[in-house]
Amino acid sequence: MTAAHLAERGFVIDAVGSVAAARDALRDTAYDAMVLDMGLPDGSGVSLLTPGAPPALMLTARDRLEDRVMGLNAGADDYLVKPFDLDELEARLRAVLRRPGRRAEVTVTLGRLRFETTSLEAFAGDAPLNLGRRETLLLEALIAAAGRIVVRDDLAERLYGFNEPVTPNALDAAVSRLRRSLEAADAGVRLENRRGIGFRLCAAP
Repeated sequence: MTAAHLAERGFVIDAVGSVAAARDALRDTAYDAMVLDMGLPDGSGVSLLTPGAPPALMLTARDRLEDRVMGLNAGADDYLVKPFDLDELEARLRAVLRRPGRRAEVTVTLGRLRFETTSLEAFAGDAPLNLGRRETLLLEALIAAAGRIVVRDDLAERLYGFNEPVTPNALDAAVSRLRRSLEAADAGVRLENRRGIGFRLCAAP
């Protein structure tokens, strides 16, 4: 339920059920943040709070002060006791992502395009763009690297969790939808395809 809620709110989620599976995922993928449970079948999520690990929000049924202090001292960025409200979880996770060193730039502009990194809203001038979840995530990645090529594998990893089926042309279809939306809104940008390599977003001449 938690993973489904966050996915509906625009997050790309890889959900695993053990410490071992989480270690495998962390080895293969660079994540923006982790939501960790202290009570996993093969151990505690606290063991994943290693140097260089992504920011972490801890979930636990334990409400003793000692447990909260232990998790925070181990490196967790925030702590939420079960049962919790899903909207509060989302708000706390976004707060973790906004902390210094994470998404420091709140508003990114390119041409007439403006992207709000905290709310994931896009505007052409003052007009909001009605983008789907995949197109929003795609735009987030491309505008953060404005003028530089973002390789296909990095984009696919950002748009699709490893449990999601991905057809060979899924990324190209998402790029086409985003390009049509930007052109229709006269956003003043150009989405370029470097065949076989990746894509880049530039200001229109």
